[in-house]
Amino acid sequence: MPDHDTLLARVRKLLAKAEDPAVTEAEAESYNTKAAELIARYGIDQALLAASGATADEITQIMIPLDNPYSRDKAGLLTNIAHPLRCRALLHRLGQSVTAVTVFGFRSDLERTELLYTSLLLQATTQLTRVRPENRVFAGESLAAYRRTWLHGFSGAVYERLRNSEDTAARTHTAAAGHRSAELVIRDRTAMVKQAYDEQYGDLRSAPPRRLSGSGYLDGHSAGERANLNTTGIAGRRRALPVR
Repeated sequence: MPDHDTLLARVRKLLAKAEDPAVTEAEAESYNTKAAELIARYGIDQALLAASGATADEITQIMIPLDNPYSRDKAGLLTNIAHPLRCRALLHRLGQSVTAVTVFGFRSDLERTELLYTSLLLQATTQLTRVRPENRVFAGESLAAYRRTWLHGFSGAVYERLRNSEDTAARTHTAAAGHRSAELVIRDRTAMVKQAYDEQYGDLRSAPPRRLSGSGYLDGHSAGERANLNTTGIAGRRRALPVR
């Protein structure tokens, strides 16, 4: 299996091709899909290395602070990234706002979750500064309502892409002779995270589903399908642009 730097270098090249204005939309989507597959493959590689005892990959947790506006919607994006990467998310609320999210899982999966969230939040909030509900079916719709449903659609598309990439990476991985399959390793790791999470947080209740009004879901979903799943080039915690 390739080392971390080699794999991410391949991801960087694919995403650079996808961002080239000369390529068609179909070509760009192909490059982005391949990049997502490689990111998923990195997660499988780390899981197999830990299962073989070659590396240590403990279950732990990180807390990611959130701020307004749209803190609940940002929390939704983070949760929709964490779950396909086999992590669990715990929201810390203050009134109607979410002040932070605790993400619980294996360290290598937490690393992927945080990097993807940093990148995708920046992409989403950059686009949110431009989107407007003008010429929409719902006359008089507020900008805030449109943006909340836009973020909901964006998060849903990201979840679908990551889930498909992770499932495909585990299913298509070829196990070496005498070694367990990736699907079995991933199944065990998922169960281990659930057990550890339930032991620590099992007495907490799930929040009721939100009811959102607004026409931005399809626009946000389309943007999420095109979003760049790049986890490279993020040296530190870049702040997302403020949404006005």
